[in-house]
Amino acid sequence: MRKMTFIIPAIVVVIALLLSSIFVVDERQRALVMQFGQIRRVIDEPGLNFKIPFIQEVVFYEDRILSLDTAAIEVTPSDDRRLVVDAFARWRIIDTEQFRLAVGVGGLRQAEALLDNILNPQIREVLGSEGVTSNTILSADRTNLMRRITEQARALAAPLGIDVLDVRLKQTALPRQNLQATFERMRAEREREATDERARGQEAAQRVRAQADRTVVELVSEAEREAEITRGEADAERNRIFAEAFGQDPDFFEFYRSMTAYERALGGNNSSMVMSPTSAFFDFFAAPLGREGRPRIEANVTGAPDDVRDSLVDAPEALPDELLERPEPMDPERPQPVESE
Repeated sequence: MRKMTFIIPAIVVVIALLLSSIFVVDERQRALVMQFGQIRRVIDEPGLNFKIPFIQEVVFYEDRILSLDTAAIEVTPSDDRRLVVDAFARWRIIDTEQFRLAVGVGGLRQAEALLDNILNPQIREVLGSEGVTSNTILSADRTNLMRRITEQARALAAPLGIDVLDVRLKQTALPRQNLQATFERMRAEREREATDERARGQEAAQRVRAQADRTVVELVSEAEREAEITRGEADAERNRIFAEAFGQDPDFFEFYRSMTAYERALGGNNSSMVMSPTSAFFDFFAAPLGREGRPRIEANVTGAPDDVRDSLVDAPEALPDELLERPEPMDPERPQPVESE
């Protein structure tokens, strides 16, 4: 019984020592076995491992790809347009022993602070280098810029046991104090472009109108020329027909011309004429035989309308002089008829 009193505690102690000497490294981790603050063993492979109980301790570190978001910083490209950018980086621990020596007991938090101090100067340096403008940063060409930042940051982070896998610009914006000025400049540029477009449109419209006006003038001139030619040909044909008709029957032609003159002179409602009753205009009213049945007396058509006078003496070149006598000068002593409304 007395033996069992000592055996059971001994077994418990042995089990406790055995459990405290065993540790498991996960596949997502790396481990360091520390003894009195010194690195005794580096474990990079997952599995079951042992340590000296109460003397050695195990420190675990992430073996996965980690992410770091940098604080927003202000950069000045070569065109002096200040921008506020923030980035994020993908990194991982590649040398656990070197990482421990670099960051000490601070662990990941200290590593992120050191990495942030590396990334921010590299971002400012690359984005502010010669030939890099704000338009370059905002365009698809910034892929080359991010690759340069990644390469430079990787070289500086290597002594820390860290591999910088990628650096990306997350957001690019203007400083708050520059937003209004930038908006005004952009608005002025858009208004200038709109004015240029309107001016070009008005210029094109003027060219189209000028071309259309010239085409109209040419078409109208051509139409008027053809109309004059047609009118002249029609007048010539009319005179020819009149001459032929007069040659066939002069008496009938004289009668027809007189009837036409009557129709033109008396057809309107407001026609007013002043002429002598013995005028030759009334030959066919006074004598059935027309002008042959009475002496020829010329009409005084001074106050007659133009179309009436034209109808009385129309186409004189088609009539013989003996059939169309010109009016004689009026006697100044003869009383003149007065036009009445």
